[in-house]
Amino acid sequence: MPVESGNSAAARQAKQKRKSHSLSIRRTNSTEQERSGLQREMLEGQDSKLPLSLRSNLLDLFSQIEREFENLYIENLELRREIETLNDRLAADGQTFEGADLAKGALKTKASHSTSQLSQKLKTTYKASTSKPRSNSCHARVGGTRNFSVTGWELWGGDSWIVSSFKATTSRAICQLVREYVGHRDGIWDLSVTRTQPVVLGTASADHTAMLWSIETGKCLLKYLGHQGSVNSIKFHPTEQMALTASGDQTAHIWRYMVQLPTPQPVADMSQQTPCEDDVDFSDKDEADGEVEGPNDCPSVRVATTTLRSHQGVVIAADWLVGGKQVVTASWDRAANLYDVETSELVHSLTGHDQELTHCCTHPTQRLVVTSSRDTTFRLWDFRDPSIHSVNVFQGHTDTVTSAVFTVGDNVVSGSDDRTVKVWDLKNMRSPIATIRTDSAVNRISVSVNQKIIALPHDNRQVRLFDMSGVRLARLPRTNRQGHRRMVCCSAWCEDNASCNLFSCGFDRQAIGWNINITALLQEK
Repeated sequence: MPVESGNSAAARQAKQKRKSHSLSIRRTNSTEQERSGLQREMLEGQDSKLPLSLRSNLLDLFSQIEREFENLYIENLELRREIETLNDRLAADGQTFEGADLAKGALKTKASHSTSQLSQKLKTTYKASTSKPRSNSCHARVGGTRNFSVTGWELWGGDSWIVSSFKATTSRAICQLVREYVGHRDGIWDLSVTRTQPVVLGTASADHTAMLWSIETGKCLLKYLGHQGSVNSIKFHPTEQMALTASGDQTAHIWRYMVQLPTPQPVADMSQQTPCEDDVDFSDKDEADGEVEGPNDCPSVRVATTTLRSHQGVVIAADWLVGGKQVVTASWDRAANLYDVETSELVHSLTGHDQELTHCCTHPTQRLVVTSSRDTTFRLWDFRDPSIHSVNVFQGHTDTVTSAVFTVGDNVVSGSDDRTVKVWDLKNMRSPIATIRTDSAVNRISVSVNQKIIALPHDNRQVRLFDMSGVRLARLPRTNRQGHRRMVCCSAWCEDNASCNLFSCGFDRQAIGWNINITALLQEK
């Protein structure tokens, strides 16, 4: 007597389940007319100012929506059963997958594209906001899938190393969450640390404000209220107590601040020291966002010292040129403008990008500017020779370049929505010297001055650390009790601070100060 194989039995079982579900769909449809009749009778017995024909039309539309959700729900149940069947077959064959179950691995690729599109729409909407602050309950729910860990690999691609970010690392370095800076009423787009004493943290938010914080205590020291739109970036003057902010109200503001640091308090151990290991099982559970009350006793500045108004679109970023006598701004009008700080006059308008700009950055020691754009390129502008202003265009990405930053040496690091980060040599920028591939869109990156460690903030709520050759060093710990609960928008290093040497901010309305044991990171390299 022939014996039925395990594979054919599983296939027959799945087929029977699909047949039973199709019968349930037909039974559901067969009762639709009865339900519609009963609902119409109920409508006729209710008091309403709407005409009966309009109410009936609305009922039909809602019934169609209900049917669609019903069908989707049934399809989802069927998919789950098929996945369970496949898992059982794989387990019977002795095959296992490390790092994630088959369901998440199979569905992740299909969902990743739509997640990236949703993220981009949310970023565009909030950065362009110029009306009153949006509701605190309307926030991005981006990401949510756990990382799919596979074995590591490296490839040589042309003139650069292509390094997979999925490769397993066994770093035992301590990455500790030290402090949370909470007070904004909407997502935080950007953050920066002052270059002069007193050293404070600055944040720029979609709630139309910028705030200065005590790094040691987490207390708000000052709030800037001069903008009428989302504040998209903040940068500090290299030698004076001045801040530069860019906004969705199509302006950039320069304003002075004076702050007095409070007495440092003992550092509270907000989380137990957590190894930055890829195999730590972090929960992806989202906590409900409570209503955050902004600091009421925080002093404020309402008037800018200088207002720069030449743009015809959202000003998405701004930065100081070396010396602090000029600033550069980047806008959605596809241009970057160079201004004289003392006179507020427009010195140069840097045009050439085909789509909106997303970021701009200046070199720490030379008169160089790099601008990023949604046209998948970034451009290097050279102002070292006053008589010649050269520009170089670099086409290394396939999607929006979200940021490009200089290092202290001769490198540029660019990040993109195409989920890659590329390291370039200023002396030979025909092709990148290293390419980092990740599993999520990359936002505003930063590079540490001393050790040249790249901090990558992701749409999927993670922050990862790499070296300049593309080797993954660590992933910052995140659970349902600590870390970011929404997309991480920006990172910033402050290596001179003893307690917090890395900061991150996100759309969960908080900035976080981290202590990274860089020595241990490099020893594990």
